[in-house]
Formats: sequence, C-alpha cells, structure tokens
Amino acid sequence: MSELLTREQYHAIAADLQFPTQCFIDGRFRPALSGKTVPTINPATGKVLAEIAACGREDVDLAVLAAREAFEDGRWSRLHPNERKKVLVKLGELMQQHSRELALLESLDSGKPIAECETIDVPETIHFIKWHAESTDKIYDQTAPVGSNAVAMVVREPIGVVGAVLPWNFPLLMLGWKLGPSLAAGCSVVVKPATQTTLTALRMAELAKEAGLPDGVLNVVTGRGSEVGAALGRHPDVDMVTFTGSTETGRLFLNYAAESNLKEVVLECGGKNPCIVLDDAEDLDTVADHVVAAAFWNMGENCSAGSRLIVHEKIKDALLERVCAKTREWRTGDPLDPANKLGALIDKGHFDKVVSYLKRGKEDGHTLLLGGEPMEGNCVPPTIFDGVKNGDALAREEIFGPILVVITVASVEEAIAVANDTDYGLTASVFTGNAKKALRAARAIRAGTVTVNCFGEGDATTPFGGYKQSGFGGRDNSIHAHDQYTQLKTIWIDLND
Repeated sequence: MSELLTREQYHAIAADLQFPTQCFIDGRFRPALSGKTVPTINPATGKVLAEIAACGREDVDLAVLAAREAFEDGRWSRLHPNERKKVLVKLGELMQQHSRELALLESLDSGKPIAECETIDVPETIHFIKWHAESTDKIYDQTAPVGSNAVAMVVREPIGVVGAVLPWNFPLLMLGWKLGPSLAAGCSVVVKPATQTTLTALRMAELAKEAGLPDGVLNVVTGRGSEVGAALGRHPDVDMVTFTGSTETGRLFLNYAAESNLKEVVLECGGKNPCIVLDDAEDLDTVADHVVAAAFWNMGENCSAGSRLIVHEKIKDALLERVCAKTREWRTGDPLDPANKLGALIDKGHFDKVVSYLKRGKEDGHTLLLGGEPMEGNCVPPTIFDGVKNGDALAREEIFGPILVVITVASVEEAIAVANDTDYGLTASVFTGNAKKALRAARAIRAGTVTVNCFGEGDATTPFGGYKQSGFGGRDNSIHAHDQYTQLKTIWIDLND
C-alpha cells in the first residue's frame, strides 16, 4: 500500500478519473436496453458524478442468460481448479495495481473517508479475493464410511448462477466477500450493486476480464432495486441469491424465491449490536478506543456497529470520560481529506433519517454527551446519548449512523439479558478481565460473532453472519462461505459381486 496523499492531491486525481457508466454483460460494457440512466451522486457535494445505466428486467434476462451459458458450457465451472486460482490471483494483482483508483472511486461514490478506503477496504478486498483463490484447489471432497461392499463419495459441485446483491455501505468489500468464494467454487455471477454505489463493481468486472475471467462468468447489472433486484430475485434461472443489506429488503428476497423457483437465499442483514463493558474490564483507555471505533467507524453505516454501549454502573463515569475524549479526536468532513475519520452519509434521504434520530433522542429526554447537530455535506458528527433504556427507540432500531447510546447495568447477568433483548444477533463485544466470565458471556450472547476485549469481525478465516433477524442461510468469509455456493452430491458405488 502506498502512503496517503494530501487532500489537495486526492482532489486533483479525482478530477481526472474516468467513471464506468454502462452495465457489464457477457464480457462487455453496454447501455441499458431502454437507454435510461440513473445518476450516481457524490454524497459529500450533492453533485452528479456520472449517469449510470438504469437496467430493467430485459437486461437482467440477458445477464442471466450469459451467466447460464457460461456455466453450462463449462468455460469456468469445469475449468481445472488450478486455472481458476490463477485467474483470481491475477485479479488480486490487478486490483493492487489500481488500488488508488479503486479507493477514490469508492470514496467519491459512497462518502467513505479516503484513508479507510486506501488502508482498509481496498487492501481487505484484495486479501479476500486472493485468500479464496488459494482455497480453490485445497478443499477436498469426502468418502463416507459405508463398509467394504460400497464406495460412497460426497462431492461438491458449483451451485450454478448466483445473484449477488450488494449494499451501499461497503460496496467493494462486500463484492469481494461474495465474488471470492462463488468464483472459486466455479459459479457464474450476476452482481446487482446498490443504486448509489456502482462504480467499483463495474471497474472490478473490467479488471476481472483483463485477468482472464471468461465472458459471461461475471456480469454487473446496474439500476434500481425495485427493477433489477426484484427481477434477479424472481428469475427462474438464478440458482441462489446472496444478499447483504437491510432486514426489510432481505424479506423481499425470501418472497421472490417463494414466488419463483425456490432458489436458495443467503441473507446478511441488520444489527443492533451490544458492546458490554463489565466492572472488571482492564485498561479503560484501550476499551474506549474500541468502543469509539465500534460505534463510529464508517459513520456508523455498518451492520456490525457497536451502537449499544452496555456498561456496568461502577465504571460507567470513568469509561464515558475516556470515550468522549477519544470521540472528539474523530474529525468529520470532506471524505477526500485523509485527516477526517468520518465522511458523508450516503445520501440526503439517509441523512434526514439519521438527523431524525438526533431529534428523537433529545425529545425523549436522553442526556446528550457529545455531538447532536448535523453538519453540511450530509455529515453527522459522532453523537453519544446517555440515560437510554433498552426499550427506547434509539436502542432498538437500527439507525445506521454515528449515534452511540449508553445503557447502564448492575451485573453481568443484566448485561447479557439486555444484549439479547433485540430482534437482531449479528455481532457483540465483551470487555472483562476474567477469562471464564468472558467465555461464559460469549456463549450466552445470541450473535454470530462475539469479540472479547476488542471490536472486530474476525478475518478471512472466520465465518461472518448472524442470528435471528440479522440473517441466515450461510456465512460470508472462511471455508464455510464456500458451502453456500456449492451443492453436495452423493455418488454411491456398489461393490457387491
């Protein structure tokens, strides 16, 4: 990774960027059949970056047909695993060569801070692509213990055509999470990026072709969810949909599957994640660093954000003093200024939603410790409300913005009960100096990932996904991610004379 530039340098490079604007089907860029476009807007300025192809059902049909033909003729699905690995490794190398361009496209399109795009999103995406590439020829099939009169083989086969529906908060990283295992498994993929954030997906498709991915294996269909997403979800020739986004939209894809071919659906949806700090937590300065990162990283537009701070009454004041001091160091503003840790919220509609929760917190009588006033350029500063009960709206609803609520408890039992009192179950964090207490709490919390004495999501080796309304059907990341993109087949061979 190269060193970060200055704000002025980033703006100068951004001014000369060329934006991909057409959908990518069967190995080439093309306009929507209708000729319609939809603007992609820079959230920080409100200015149109480019007019993107607004595809419809007919474009989805073409993309799925291309993906199906590519899958059935075996140009990728039956390619030797070593050859698939080479192409995916090459894709990672090309992404590295164009990493700054990808980071700028991501920041301009989503409002994400450029420093995070350069140091987290792009490098992590490259890592996930390469990690799954290396797994391509290292996942073994099995034989079952059926005795000496038969041989039973259990083999994995690629599931077929995958519809990958992406969120707008981590457009490139979520694309990598889905492309890595699905392409490694031998599937063909039709990607539907979020309407607001299409640029990096289109550029990735172009780089994949340059890396040697056969035509039709990766297609990107841009446009509105009500048209493209629904058409992909209902398409009878799509074998599965992998979706990351809101729980509300996730429900739609279950309906689409029921209305069509009962395709498999993997959902990674919302979260209202607890961050538990017990009275024996050690090094409160470090704890505060993790609390702040959990709540405000990526402007709180993060399904795994630790938006509920559940803190023991004995250390609450000491911890909050540190949390507030460290939060003041998190600058908010121009996403292309590497000094800023928070950029712009994704669009005006979402900005207004988050601002409404600022007003709600004040109206409900919660104690405002920090922030609370919206800024120009769709920016909201990191905000902390104390005196919140777990039944309050700010503690129950996924705000998806930089708002941390503080809930006071008197015991570990109460902390766990509050943590589990939610419709969601994606992630959680526990801070304690007692190893047994940490493990017991981690076991008791109903969430897909529980971190101890840190905030995080694991890494490429660990599965990521949730309980309850945070999703089901499979996991992103790790070897387990390959399961959802394959079917198990039993081949029974009778050895009797």
